[in-house]
Amino acid sequence: MASRPTRTRKTTLAAETASGAAGAAPEQQFLRLMSHEMRTPLNGVIGMLGLLSRTRLDGAQRAYAEAAQSSAEHLLGLVNDLLDYARLEAGKLEFDTAPVDIEALVRGVAELLSPRAHDRGLEIAWSVAADVPTVLADEGRLRQVLFNLAGNAVKFTQEGGVRIAVSAGPADEGRARLTFTVDDTGPGVPAEARARIFEEFGHVDASDATRFGGAGLGLAVVRRLAQAMDGAVTVTDRPGGMGARFGFTATFDVVAAEAPPSRPLLGQAVAVQSPDPFVRAAAEDQIRACGGQVAPTAPVVLIDHALAAAEGRPLAARPPQGHAIILLRPSQRELIGPYRAAGFQGYLIKPLRRESLAERILAAAGAAVPTGTNGPAMEDDRVAPVRFAGLRVLLVEDNPVGALLARTLLRREGCAVETAATGDEAVAACARARYDLVLMDMRMPGMDGPAATRAIRATGDDTPILALTANAFAEDRRTCLEAGMNDHLVKPLEPERLRAALARWTNRSDRAKVAS
Repeated sequence: MASRPTRTRKTTLAAETASGAAGAAPEQQFLRLMSHEMRTPLNGVIGMLGLLSRTRLDGAQRAYAEAAQSSAEHLLGLVNDLLDYARLEAGKLEFDTAPVDIEALVRGVAELLSPRAHDRGLEIAWSVAADVPTVLADEGRLRQVLFNLAGNAVKFTQEGGVRIAVSAGPADEGRARLTFTVDDTGPGVPAEARARIFEEFGHVDASDATRFGGAGLGLAVVRRLAQAMDGAVTVTDRPGGMGARFGFTATFDVVAAEAPPSRPLLGQAVAVQSPDPFVRAAAEDQIRACGGQVAPTAPVVLIDHALAAAEGRPLAARPPQGHAIILLRPSQRELIGPYRAAGFQGYLIKPLRRESLAERILAAAGAAVPTGTNGPAMEDDRVAPVRFAGLRVLLVEDNPVGALLARTLLRREGCAVETAATGDEAVAACARARYDLVLMDMRMPGMDGPAATRAIRATGDDTPILALTANAFAEDRRTCLEAGMNDHLVKPLEPERLRAALARWTNRSDRAKVAS
């Protein structure tokens, strides 16, 4: 396939960043201000309620705290939808195209939604066909489309689950037509309501706003984004069962692959046992994408722990022959030991990851694990015990509530936390001491986060710096990366995402660990 430019708009980024808010239209400045001023206190409320819910509470107190947190999250969702829609109405939609790994994108969305789905008793699964290439696209906009569609499916599904799938179709040379599909086992969408739900404030039924919450703008935002990408969004009945199928289709430029896709399971036959059709189908698709074959009986069997509940057993039955791998949710980590004692060769955490699936199957089959992988002995980071004792973190945050939340979460992970309230203080702190990680608020009085990062980078300091932002706008992500930051975390901070960021950015042999 023909090679394409790796990023567009890059030549104009420096000028846009330099001009800043002074060159923005009044409505754009207003949206930026409202985004920060409205999200910041809401993030503080949600974060502190999350901390409160992890303390010793009696039943009534916990119910009150959970109700308050649910209401605050609902309000934050409304604010996000309204601000996103207002930006679209203002005509301020820009695309920053760069190479996008579709598998990583879909996996990230599924894992982000999995706690919400699992809390509702739902399964969530994903798969990406082996022939889906890396494409040039705006990753943030694609993620927003997929997150809105899948999040909507989770919200309206009472039992069963949600599945995200991506396939590639024919297109002109050097381009690929991708179809993103979200299936659910919810009530479905009547034919007469299918156009209405993509309109502003549209619902299937007038009572949906009261029963499920939401302003009816999420799918309207999806429609606008799909049109801006010259794509289309549709909804139909789910084939083969109750529920809805939402689809987003668009054509993208292809990034030429440096090497053919890995197919580590070539020659391996695998069986899958699960009472959930989405879990079963996604696992089978991932096996095929890795080059393996799916068979009713095979030397390696993936067994969903959900079978145990269906059969009224504490543990799923191990097959009399072959090697078995158990599929668990992150909250079922305490079952890993009992299953190992029962003779299972390993475990996989749902939603499944393709690389981990291949490693576990090869390890169970006694085959060699391909070089360049983490190896079968690696624990899934979603259940593995994490230890960051003594890790030195500089927290730069001017909002006292936000600082308290982040400091508390970091200390619970064992980190040694130093704080700074301004960009100048952050630059001075980095000049006098070494840190393993810097968490930098984007918006502070005086020297803001990007300016402080540029000053730190100018000294040759390569400490990982992660942006803390209440915004999810594409230009905010661009600004933090252009300033020299490594990544960003969206407020309110959540323990799981913070832990993943710590693991990703502090896995170094020369980290500045505090002596015990």
